[in-house]
Amino acid sequence: MAEPTRSPAHEEFRRRDLVLSLSERIAEKAEGLGPLRIMHVCGTHERSINRFGIRGLLPGCVKVIAGPGCPVCVCPVSDIAAARKIAKVPSVILATFGDMLTVPAPDGSLQSARSEGADIRIVYSAADALELARSESGREVVFFSVGFETTVAPTAAIVASLAGRPQKNFSLIVSNRVVPEALELICSSPELSIDGFILPGHVSVIIGSDAYLPLARDRKIPCAVVGFESVDLLAGILDLLEQIRSGIAVVANSYSRAVLSGGNAKAKAFIAKVFEPCDAVWRGMGVLPGTGLSLRSEYSAYDAISKFGVKVGTEDEGVPEGCLCPLVMTGQREPEQCPHFGRACRPENPVGPCMVSDEGTCKIRIEFGDAG
Repeated sequence: MAEPTRSPAHEEFRRRDLVLSLSERIAEKAEGLGPLRIMHVCGTHERSINRFGIRGLLPGCVKVIAGPGCPVCVCPVSDIAAARKIAKVPSVILATFGDMLTVPAPDGSLQSARSEGADIRIVYSAADALELARSESGREVVFFSVGFETTVAPTAAIVASLAGRPQKNFSLIVSNRVVPEALELICSSPELSIDGFILPGHVSVIIGSDAYLPLARDRKIPCAVVGFESVDLLAGILDLLEQIRSGIAVVANSYSRAVLSGGNAKAKAFIAKVFEPCDAVWRGMGVLPGTGLSLRSEYSAYDAISKFGVKVGTEDEGVPEGCLCPLVMTGQREPEQCPHFGRACRPENPVGPCMVSDEGTCKIRIEFGDAG
C-alpha cells in the first residue's frame, strides 16, 4: 500500500519538531565546553542564519560568526580600478555581475564610471559575456570575473571552449578566489581563534568535501559541509560540537544530497585546465598566498590586464576610515558595532563592500536584522 502523501502543514510541523530537537541536543552537547566560535564562509549561509533565527536557537556559549564568504566584498580595490580603466577605453564593453557596479572604491565605483560614459553591462555569466562579444564583433568585450569556485567552473568551461573557436574580441579580468586555501590561512591566525568551520554548500558541490581534509587532518579544526535549510544548519552545528567534544576533527558532510566527497570531476577538470593558482589580494585582508587564480599560458590571449597593458596594484587599499568591513569579513566584529552601519552606510549608499551584495553580511543584517 502506498504511503499517504503528507500535507505541507504536516511537513512544517515535522520541520519545527526537528528544529526544536536539534536545538535541544546542541544545548546538551555544548554544556561545559566554554565559549566556542564557529565560522561560516558563505553569504547564503549568513542569509539563512538570519532568516531562520538560528543564532537565537543556540546556547550563549556557541557563537556563529561570518567569515569572508562574499566574493564581491573581498574583491580588492586594485581590481576594481583596473576594471574602471579598461571600461573607459574607447570601443570596450565591460561585462560584469550587477553586484559589482556599486562596490565603493577610492577612485569611484563602476557605476560612477558608467555615468561618465563607460559602456558597462550587467551579465549573469561568462557565457553571456561571450555571446555579447560574438554579437558586437567590432568592439572589445571584457568580462570582469569575480567569484569563488562556484562561478569559476562555468567561466573555465567557457574559456576552454575557445580553444577550438577563438574569439579575438573577448577577454577577462580574473578576480576569482578559492576557498580551502583561504580557510587554512584564516584558522592559523591567533586573533581569530576558530573552533570549527561551517563549510560552504555551493562551493563544495564543485570541489567536494575532501578538499577540506587538510583543515581537519593538519590544522585539527572540526569541519562540516552544510546546506541552507534550518535543519541543515542546526545539524551541521551539532556535528561540529560532537567533534569538539570528542577531540577528533573530521570533515563531516551534512549536505550529502548535493555534495560528493570528490566534488564535480568535470568542473574541477575545467578549472585545472584553464587556471593556475596565484597569490591574491583580498580586500581588507591583504595578500593571501595561493588563494587566487590566473589564466594558464595557453589562454593568455584572453587576459584583459595584459591585453590592455593595465597595471594592477598589489597592495590592499582596504576601506574608508571608520568602516569595519575588514573586521566583519574576518569575524572579529559584528556589523552593528560599526559606527556607519544603518546610518551613513546603507544598501542605497554603501560605505563599505559588505553593504553592497546580497551575500554581504552588513546588507543581510539590514534586511533581516540579527535574529539572535
